[in-house]
Amino acid sequence: MIIYENLLYNQDIAHVTEIKFPWYKLQNRSIMISGATGLIGSFLIDVLLEKNTQDGLNCTVYALGRNKEKAMERFSKHANNSHLIFIPYDVRLPLKIDNVGRVDYVLHLAANTHPMLYATDPIGMITTNLIGAQNMLEFSAQHNAVRFLLASSNEMYGENRGDVEFYDEDYCGYINCNTLRAGYPESKRCSEALCQAYKQQKGLDVVIARLTRSYGPTMNMSDTKAVSQFIKRGVAGEDIILKSEGTQYFSYTYMSDAVSGLLWVLLTGENGEAYNIADESGDIQLKDLATNIAALSGKKVVFEIPDGVEASGYSKATKARLNGAKLKGLGWVPEYNIKTGVERTISILKELYD
Repeated sequence: MIIYENLLYNQDIAHVTEIKFPWYKLQNRSIMISGATGLIGSFLIDVLLEKNTQDGLNCTVYALGRNKEKAMERFSKHANNSHLIFIPYDVRLPLKIDNVGRVDYVLHLAANTHPMLYATDPIGMITTNLIGAQNMLEFSAQHNAVRFLLASSNEMYGENRGDVEFYDEDYCGYINCNTLRAGYPESKRCSEALCQAYKQQKGLDVVIARLTRSYGPTMNMSDTKAVSQFIKRGVAGEDIILKSEGTQYFSYTYMSDAVSGLLWVLLTGENGEAYNIADESGDIQLKDLATNIAALSGKKVVFEIPDGVEASGYSKATKARLNGAKLKGLGWVPEYNIKTGVERTISILKELYD
């Protein structure tokens, strides 16, 4: 079956469309989204197109991605929807488009977030994050966009120095920049700095959304993040493989909550500010996450020593819990905790892949 036939997925879409955002800001506007077929981007596009259908929002979506065939398959429900325009694009190249009208909002969601790529293609990972951000910022400035949103990462905080339990938006932890693995968090930090540079030098309105480790049924099944691998094995009814002691304590966010957070930041955030999309109910130690998913499938957790390539792509952070109070001050309220979000994800994916 396709994802649009799944009841729970449609409920997720409906939930976000019913949130009392200032939707009028998107009325008769256009929004450009890089990373359109990704975990976050694809669900956001489904939400926007459904809002068009429900309430006549009349918002045109320019979806950027490298693979048109993949996009057409993913958005099969909207194949003949004039409000969805797919544009083949690699974010490492300057964005030059002649056949589009005004672009009001630009959301840069494209990024390499697969730990295996951090080890096997560190150059591509860094350039995608950094050069991609610059290209999207430059396009936004040249086209006088109303607002630019950067999807950043909890990894930009680095390692907890042991002085706080939760990271607020002003916290700065330790990163050993002279390592291969530093490429991802450092490129995210620099991308945020670029946003501030474009705000100051070119007068671009920018906001930054710092995502936690996100998951959901729109995840890429080849994703090498631990939570994605756990979920994939849970869906397949296999033992969960844990390649560490599992004491890492992180924040996680379900797909629809991440997108509702993005929309709060986009539509109500203050120019130049960063916001954590995180809630305490999504925090869990990796070993407990593995155990919970194994229990859902009636399987067990198996410990396995990672090989050298895998280990070099793993985050060195042991505790990264984000404080979401600033975003909640805008009105964001998460719908799912880590338990209900994971159960929902596995339920949807099992139905899809059956």
